[in-house]
Formats: sequence, structure tokens, C-alpha cells
Amino acid sequence: MEPDIELRNKKIERYYRLHSSIYDWTRWSFLFGREELLNRIPELPPNPRILEIGCGTGTNLTNLEYLFPDALIYGMDLSGDMIRQARTKVDKSRQITLVNGAYGDNKFNFEPFNLILLSYSLSMLGSQAEQIMKQVHRDLTSDGYVAVVDFSDTRFSWFQRWMKLNHVAIDGQLTSLLNRLFIPRLTQHKKAYLGLWRYLLFIGRRRPSADI
Repeated sequence: MEPDIELRNKKIERYYRLHSSIYDWTRWSFLFGREELLNRIPELPPNPRILEIGCGTGTNLTNLEYLFPDALIYGMDLSGDMIRQARTKVDKSRQITLVNGAYGDNKFNFEPFNLILLSYSLSMLGSQAEQIMKQVHRDLTSDGYVAVVDFSDTRFSWFQRWMKLNHVAIDGQLTSLLNRLFIPRLTQHKKAYLGLWRYLLFIGRRRPSADI
């Protein structure tokens, strides 16, 4: 792993060591669109394989289990503290497997997925974002979908600086990155708090490698 990426990952791990126990109590007030995105995922084939990158405390995993009761679901997170919180929600599930580690690490050798979900995790990847999304492209089946909900952009430089202190890039770059790698099925930008920022809902199908 490159030194700057390893340093960033360690910073994020430290951040969530402090925030993991209060995450569910606090994030509901600004992580908009998560349930809407899940409800708009297209029909998947029988017994689909699903991965959430940055699964956090496992809220999306339990909702995915409800929506796709025949699915095999993996939740992956860099933070061991977040994984421990998630385990309290999913320990009794036979469908859900939790993985503590960095997505893209060579030690994880996943079979292709029918759906890969990123919920407010892509904007935290910084310079890794393109590399990670190319790996997502490789890890999808030929007809697989990616689903993303995340911060998109803001008109206010002070808010952008504040979000950067919380390891979030809110610079309007995500949509163009996703469009390069995936054929859009859903692209929506919605205002939060009267336009303080916009968040993105995106669902796309894997582009053929020759088109990238």
C-alpha cells in the first residue's frame, strides 16, 4: 500500500474510533437518501451477491437483507470499531458476512458481485476514489450494478473546508467519475438544508471494458 494512502487510512481509523459509538445517533441528521437509494435498486438475479464498501454500523446491510432475502451480502469497512458496531446488528444473520479491511487490498479475493453499494464512503477516499471505482468495475458481473449515495457539491467554501476536516471531499467530482465507468440508470442531485449542499443518488450498470 502506498505510504500516503496508508496514512490516510490510519487517520480515518482513528476518526471512527471516536465516532463509531455515536454514529447512528448523529448521522441521521445529514446522511440523506440512503433508504431511497436502496428502494430504487433494480431487480437482481436469484441469489445475488452484494457488497457494501464502507458498511459502517450495518444499517444498510440489514435493509439489503430485507429487500433481497435470497442474497449473499458482504459488508466491508476499514474501521474495526465500526465493524464491531455492525456485528451487534447482524450477528444472527446467515446472509451477511462482515469483513474488516481496506477494499482493493490484494489479500481479499472476492468472486464477482451483482451489486456493489457505496453509501457516503466514496467521498472519503480522496485520491483513491478513481482507483477504487476501477476496482469496483472489475469486481462486478458483466451485468452488475453499482449504487452510490454521497455528498456531491456545495456553493460554500467554508462548508467545503469544514467537510475536509472530517475527511470528506465535497467538490462535485463524483458524478463525472461514475459516468466514465458505468452506464447511468439513475442520476439525481438533491438539495440538503435549503441548498447548503447537494447529495448524489446514482445507480449504474457496468460499462464494457472496451468503452472505458
